[in-house]
Amino acid sequence: MTILSTEPRARFTDLLAAEWIKLWSLRSTPWAFTVGALIVIGINVNAAVADHNNWPGYPDGIKALFVPIWAMRDAYTAGASMVLMLAAGSIGALTIASEYSTGQFRTTFAAVPARGSVVAAKMSVVTVIMLVYGTVLAVTSFGVTQAVLSGRHVGLPFDYPGALRVMAASALLAPVCALTGMALGAVVRHTAATVVTLTFVLLVLPSLLNARNHFSATVLHALPQGAWEQLTEVGDHSFMPDRHPATITGSWMVFAAWSLVSAVVAMVVVRRRDL
Repeated sequence: MTILSTEPRARFTDLLAAEWIKLWSLRSTPWAFTVGALIVIGINVNAAVADHNNWPGYPDGIKALFVPIWAMRDAYTAGASMVLMLAAGSIGALTIASEYSTGQFRTTFAAVPARGSVVAAKMSVVTVIMLVYGTVLAVTSFGVTQAVLSGRHVGLPFDYPGALRVMAASALLAPVCALTGMALGAVVRHTAATVVTLTFVLLVLPSLLNARNHFSATVLHALPQGAWEQLTEVGDHSFMPDRHPATITGSWMVFAAWSLVSAVVAMVVVRRRDL
C-alpha cells in the first residue's frame, strides 16, 4: 500500500531560509567572518602605514613607480588575499563537511529528498554572503589604505584606472574560494582533511610554481591565486618582464571556471554518493 504524504513540498525560498539559519547557527561562523575581516584589513592597512612612514627614505626609483604600482598593491596585499582565500574556503568547506560529519544531511534529505535543490540553496546562500563579504573588505581596504597614502600625496582615488578591476577581483575571490571549499567538502567529507586539502590547493600549490617555465606558469595562471595576481596588476611592469603572461580576459575566465566546476562537482557528488 502506498502512503501519500500530505506535507507540501518545500519551496526553494524555504530551502534558502533553512540554509541561512543553519549557516549562522554555527557558533564559529560570526567569529570566522569577524576575525578574517580584521586580519585582512589589518594586513593591508599595515602595509600602507609602513610605506607612509618609510616614504622619506625611499630612493627616487621606487617613488617614481609607487603610483600606481605600489599604491595599488597596498590596497590589497598578497598576504591579505591568502588570508581571505583560506577563510572563505574553510567556511565553504564547513557548510558541507560538517553536515556529513554530524549526520545532519540524513535529516535534511529525509525531509527534502531533492538533494540537488538543497545543494543549490546552500551554494546560493554561501555565494551571496561571500560576495557581500568580499566586496566590503575590498572597498574598505582600498579606501583606508589610499587615505593613509594620501598623507604622502600618493593615494589613489576610487575612479583611478584599474581600481575597479582590483576591487572586483578581490571581492570575487571570496565566493570563488568558498565554492571550491564546498566542492572539496563534498568529495572529502571530513572537515579537517578538507581544510588541509584546501590549503594545499589554494595556498601551497601556487608557492611551488613560478612564471619562468611555460608549463609551471600555465598551471599558476589557472589557479585562483594566479588569476587574482594578474587581475590586480596595474601600471607599467615592463621593468619586470613576464615571459609567459596571462591575459585579463583569461584570468576572469579562470574565476568563472573554478566557480562553475566547483558547483557541478558539489552537486553531482552529493546527489550520487551514499550518505
